[in-house]
Amino acid sequence: MASPAISVAMSVYNGGEFLAEAIESVLGQSFGDFEFLILDDGSSDSSPAMIERYALRDARIVPIIRENRGLIASLNQLVETARAPILARMDADDICEPQRFIRQHAFLMDNPDHGLVGSWSLDIDETGQPCVTAGVNHPVTYDEVLSVIEERSPICHPSAMMRRDVLVAAGGYHRAFRHCEDYDLWLRLASRTRMANVPERLLRYRRTEGQISNRFSIDQHYGAAVAVLAYRERMAGRPDPTEHIESLPPIEGLDALFGRPVSREIRAKVARGLLYSRSAMRSAGFDLLLEHVGDGGRGRDLWRTVPRLLRFGQPLRAVRLAAALAAPGTR
Repeated sequence: MASPAISVAMSVYNGGEFLAEAIESVLGQSFGDFEFLILDDGSSDSSPAMIERYALRDARIVPIIRENRGLIASLNQLVETARAPILARMDADDICEPQRFIRQHAFLMDNPDHGLVGSWSLDIDETGQPCVTAGVNHPVTYDEVLSVIEERSPICHPSAMMRRDVLVAAGGYHRAFRHCEDYDLWLRLASRTRMANVPERLLRYRRTEGQISNRFSIDQHYGAAVAVLAYRERMAGRPDPTEHIESLPPIEGLDALFGRPVSREIRAKVARGLLYSRSAMRSAGFDLLLEHVGDGGRGRDLWRTVPRLLRFGQPLRAVRLAAALAAPGTR
């Protein structure tokens, strides 16, 4: 069989609630020359049966049903399985606009020096209605991408379309950066290829209480901070110590990994990134914050966290933070 122009890569884990809508939005693309790889990662809900039903209806769907191995293993398997030179990511709870593929494919054909293109997105809630968030539009040009890449992810992962050979040459998704594997990948690709975003809302991105950014905010912020640190090592011409590791060490182990004192810097960055996370401030994120204060961390943003903890229903933690901030710095 002739290779398709695009391989669509979707990993599913207990995604039955929104899966049909996501699949239908891919099948309804105005650009139809694609294979649709749908990998079920050991779901216990209706997802496998739904995937197999759709595969019977549309020959472009390639179902892969197996035991649970996690998202990163699933993404790398999809990359290995893909037959097309271009890979389009898609999540099981989002919705593609009908013109997404044709717009992004045309961009890559017109810009051979670009290995990755995303798009702007529209945030929707669990009912599919637009919702207001504090986010900003993703950068459009490569120069704009580089200007923000150390501060935030420049590409919305499920909107990404990329050249498969560029992705493979970069080593695919790295297992150590669980819950922020996309951001680490963009940071690694930034020095290998140009990347951009189509300034159109070609994806409806679903926000839910159970999404990774809410459930694993501590791991996500920590991984992102280390990914940026590794990016800076590469940009400085130094070896990337995270290149071949399977998991990240605890923060106190970073000094040994990078061969110089970096843990205090990372602790500060992660702690301040978690100040608005209810789940993090109710769990280990609060202990990390106290360690940062113990390192000498101060500022209005930390003091504003005291009343925020009260709103989070954590009065004792509010008192502890106020006392720590009022005490003289210990380091």
